[in-house]
Amino acid sequence: MKDKTPMVYRDMIIPFALIVICFAAWGVAANMTDPLVKVFSKIFTMSTLQSALVQSCYYGAYFCLALPAAFINKRFSYKVGVLTGLGCAATGAFLFYPASQFMTYGFFLAALFILAGGLSILETSANPYVMSMGDDNNATRRLNFAQSFNPVGTNLGVFLAATLILPRLNTASASDRAAMTGDQLQAVISDELNAVMTPYVGYACVLVAIWLAIAFTRAPHKNIEQESEHELHFGAALKRLLANGHYRYGVIAQFFNVAAQTCVWTFTIQYVMEALGVEEVTGGTYLQYSMIVFLVSRFVMTWIMGFVRPTALLSILAITGICLCLFMIISPGISGVWALVAISACMSLMFPTIYGVALHGLKEDTKFGAAGLVMAILGGALMPLVQGALIDAYGAAVSYITPACCFAVVAAYAIFDLTSKSRFADNPDAGH
Repeated sequence: MKDKTPMVYRDMIIPFALIVICFAAWGVAANMTDPLVKVFSKIFTMSTLQSALVQSCYYGAYFCLALPAAFINKRFSYKVGVLTGLGCAATGAFLFYPASQFMTYGFFLAALFILAGGLSILETSANPYVMSMGDDNNATRRLNFAQSFNPVGTNLGVFLAATLILPRLNTASASDRAAMTGDQLQAVISDELNAVMTPYVGYACVLVAIWLAIAFTRAPHKNIEQESEHELHFGAALKRLLANGHYRYGVIAQFFNVAAQTCVWTFTIQYVMEALGVEEVTGGTYLQYSMIVFLVSRFVMTWIMGFVRPTALLSILAITGICLCLFMIISPGISGVWALVAISACMSLMFPTIYGVALHGLKEDTKFGAAGLVMAILGGALMPLVQGALIDAYGAAVSYITPACCFAVVAAYAIFDLTSKSRFADNPDAGH
């Protein structure tokens, strides 16, 4: 039966719309950053493993700042957490300008860490904020709807990288660069790093505008903060969270879900270049196709979720993702490339569904629980290093065994939820 409960409380529509813009905003950063692995490997003449530190830095910041965000949310409010995250992210994006002048890889990583740290605070605050803006019975579906706008940002991020960064990379190979004089090489690197800097500084200006809009919009206290006190009982909350199997396994599943997503998109360009024998720009085009598939699929899956239990969809798509990865490995040609694009459809509902199912029923522990699920984004920092090492050793095609294994863990969590009778009985979001 279709769920007819209103998606959002009437007095929360404007705050909800502004937070939805934040979902798109952090999507821009995440997928504008994915091509930087290939960009920096070329600019600074590094191995794939070394350049994959971009993702380790980005998702490592998510891990480090999620728990402080939970304390901000617990002590103050979700809105304060959102504003703190936006301010920190804008600062990191602005730092791309001095980084481009110093022309050092380490400076870019530092700026990226601050940017991602701000987005970690933003995401830790915005996800449960959205879940609190309506009836508990459709919280997972509401979060999926809000997250549906994240791919709008990811598409824009890939578009910005494909139009403002990748075309401005010098075509000189590593051997060509080695043959250049110091001044020639300096000029080439300077032009390439300025191309990297431009979209990030523009992005910082947009974040400042969003910050101002949210800061001056009144959010009713009812429906948002259901706790009357703000005392911090982290130890007791942690004990309860660890005793909750759905939450505990949800964090593990989220770790591997984010790992799979990061691996698939980070090395799309390398796979396409290797499979089709093309340049970076063409690889970026297929990455754009993947983002479009992800965007369309997120809205479609949110609609289907009004009729079908979320984890039933999750299990089907995770298993399909495994099959597509294996197909890519054995058919590294144009068919493998389109299989790679199709994987984005499988990933579309994973993050918000795991997030919503794991947080369901946590009540006063929701804020700390949300931090744990964002800290699980650490998977995006670690697993690309594994895949990068496999690419250096065996090539891009074989490396996709990494996300296949990650999808297997996600499928296991979905099946765990589906076979948990007590969970189904007390989870109104489980099916309609």
